[in-house]
Amino acid sequence: MPICGTIGARHAPFWRRFRLAFFLLLACALGPGAAFADKAQAAPRAVTPLPDGWRFYQGDPQGAESPTLDDSGWRPVSVSHDWAIAGPFDKDAKAAGENGFLPSGVAWYRRALPLAPKPGRRYFLDFDGIMERSGVWVNGHHVGYRPMGYVSLRYDITRHLRADGRNIIAVRADTSAAPSSRWYSGAGIYRHVRLIETGDVHIPQGGAFVHASAIDGDRATIAVATDISNAAATAAEVTVDLVLTDPHGRQVAHRAAPAALVDAGRTRTVALDVPLTQLRRWDLDDPALYRATIRLLAADGAVLDDRQVRFGVRDARFEAATGFWLNGRNIKLKGVALHHDGGAVGAAVPLDVWRQRFTALKALGVNAIRTAHNVPSPEFLDLADELGLLVMDELFDQWNVAKTPEDYHLFFGDWHKRDTLDMVRRDRNHPSIILWSAGNEIHDTAYPVQAKAALRSILDIIHAADPSRPVTMALFRPNVTKDYDNGLADMLDVIGQNYRENELIAASRQKPDRKIIGTENGHNRSNWVPVRDYAPYAGMFLWTGIDYLGEANRSGWPNIQSPAGLLDRTGRRKIIGMQRESWWSDKPVLHVVRNADPDTAGPATDGAGGPNQPALPTMIAVATPRPKVALFDDWTPQDSSPHDEVIEVYSNCDRVEAFLNGRSLGAQPIHADASPRRWTVRYAPGEVRAQCLDAGRTQVSDSLRTAGPPVAIELEADAPTVGSTFDDLVYVRARVVDAHGVTVPSASHRLHFSVAGAGTLVATDNGSSVDHTPFASPDRAALDGHAVALVRGAGAGRLTVSATADGLARGAVTLQARR
Repeated sequence: MPICGTIGARHAPFWRRFRLAFFLLLACALGPGAAFADKAQAAPRAVTPLPDGWRFYQGDPQGAESPTLDDSGWRPVSVSHDWAIAGPFDKDAKAAGENGFLPSGVAWYRRALPLAPKPGRRYFLDFDGIMERSGVWVNGHHVGYRPMGYVSLRYDITRHLRADGRNIIAVRADTSAAPSSRWYSGAGIYRHVRLIETGDVHIPQGGAFVHASAIDGDRATIAVATDISNAAATAAEVTVDLVLTDPHGRQVAHRAAPAALVDAGRTRTVALDVPLTQLRRWDLDDPALYRATIRLLAADGAVLDDRQVRFGVRDARFEAATGFWLNGRNIKLKGVALHHDGGAVGAAVPLDVWRQRFTALKALGVNAIRTAHNVPSPEFLDLADELGLLVMDELFDQWNVAKTPEDYHLFFGDWHKRDTLDMVRRDRNHPSIILWSAGNEIHDTAYPVQAKAALRSILDIIHAADPSRPVTMALFRPNVTKDYDNGLADMLDVIGQNYRENELIAASRQKPDRKIIGTENGHNRSNWVPVRDYAPYAGMFLWTGIDYLGEANRSGWPNIQSPAGLLDRTGRRKIIGMQRESWWSDKPVLHVVRNADPDTAGPATDGAGGPNQPALPTMIAVATPRPKVALFDDWTPQDSSPHDEVIEVYSNCDRVEAFLNGRSLGAQPIHADASPRRWTVRYAPGEVRAQCLDAGRTQVSDSLRTAGPPVAIELEADAPTVGSTFDDLVYVRARVVDAHGVTVPSASHRLHFSVAGAGTLVATDNGSSVDHTPFASPDRAALDGHAVALVRGAGAGRLTVSATADGLARGAVTLQARR
């Protein structure tokens, strides 16, 4: 076994495991250096994840930062950790519906850090996110504070470390000033934490920028800018040594810059341009990723620090007349906005949750993601890179003017410059990012002088840190605040507007040199067709891609979520997603549903109010009582007597034929306005089926069958194997079925999930807006016959997930766990 594979030894004492992990990770970090013929193998950067060994206290005890505090009574936890998702749901919760009626408040985390500092080395703590208004102490010394809960943090802790290695980290996370976000924010150290050791001469956070400065056919020039910080007491002569490897791991370039003198206490940037031939471009269907290994070498060849940066080469641009172009192809951005919670896991989202969601969205034809309305986690963007999804990376939901009394407007003036710069420097190497967004529906625009000053501040920072990408923002009712007339909109590289597609089209026609994008759009056909048919419209971002916790303040208790997604909270495709797939997918699509009330549902039948409900513009829908459910993914109406029913088909096939119990109901052509095809029939139990009639696509069909009485539970896992780290998770989906395996849509049995063998049950869910059962509960009522268990491995071996309920045959599925 390679040495790097031994880090996970689980049975050694903690201190020994920590030291072993630290030095083995150090050794692993040296691996890429094999590509060099170096003179010395000095210790470069070492990165040590810190998930375990934390103790947690929900409250604000005096002296919690003190290294002498006795925390033996605190609860052991691992991070990432969102304590608020445990609940309980409470109608009187301070953060109310914005936070999904879940708790808020102060909590502390403490951890021993057995580390004796070495001369000439620097030590940093990296937090990918602490929610929020956080403070960090090392051995009782306050090392930093940050009001924003979404931005990544780095603290230099070198001078606070004890020589004997007995160190204590303390972290205070404070969400008591609630609500501070208009959606579920989570609470605590909800993203990853790591220790980074470098030399005194090192690459600072975000200090390596790699991008293509020119692309021509299969050739490109790769520009690499490396910041060198010298924290030593004397000047240092430093050489930047660079190796590029291709998507297969083969070395394709090696360059060294002339030695640079970096004065003590200073930072200097060294630039390298490297030609790249036989280029493989990053693209939606081929997200090819290169790697830059950057080393800082001392005059004697010793390695002072190193960084590995993954990057992709692609030509992405916006044109005023034709919209968005990627690698020479004109494509529509078919995007969705996503909030940062992962449903049942809260804000501490394992990567496999995003993997399931991204994969399901891509299957619907989605090609772009908007991070609404905050900085995402680094691994969120890593996954977008890997899967070939374009990203609009968004910064703020507020500037100087509040949306809720305790939100970021209190800190914008003091902190927006640093938060902006930190986000852009952290994220600028991701090929998936094609747009920066300076804000969402910013209310400062009612005060144009103030708004333009704030926007100019943000634009200058972004353009200086990353001149390779344009900046937009999601304008809110710009015709009311005269953004198109007073110059604010034209400060943007790409003008973004939320909703009111025809207003943005009018602004484009008013000034044809404007580049435009729909930054937030409704699900209705009337929202999509103008974007589809107007060439300058680069695309749209639906509100939203996935149901999310919170923003239930207008719908009110007992609602805990906003159910406006293409997918429900469990990642299951909704009827609204079926229709969107028929509009957006390049593959043949056909879905048949039952429309019980086509006049009420209207021609869009999008489901913005829930899995089966018609759509409304988001700003109206959140304040409107939920309409009657009209769309059903079944052929099992409550009324089983003969009556008229409407079969509704979503398909991109040119011609579709429908059948009832084998009898043809006729064929219909595709509608130019993207509306569904419908057949009115006299209900009879059995099967309805629709079939594509296009040449070569006659195998594309879909059917619904009438369900009988519920008799059993069927389980199906999204994947046959599951790992055992925080980021590993598998969805085990339960269906209550009849004797023929048909889902019984009226089934609401309370299912009990259990896991035997090498696995653990993390959470259960059903996607309901009004179910207040704690997500950690093994018991979950079926909704429309469906529920889900989230399961993680525990070491290597087999595990069996079971589900039982009164009156139903047990369901079970066996998986393989990976260590």
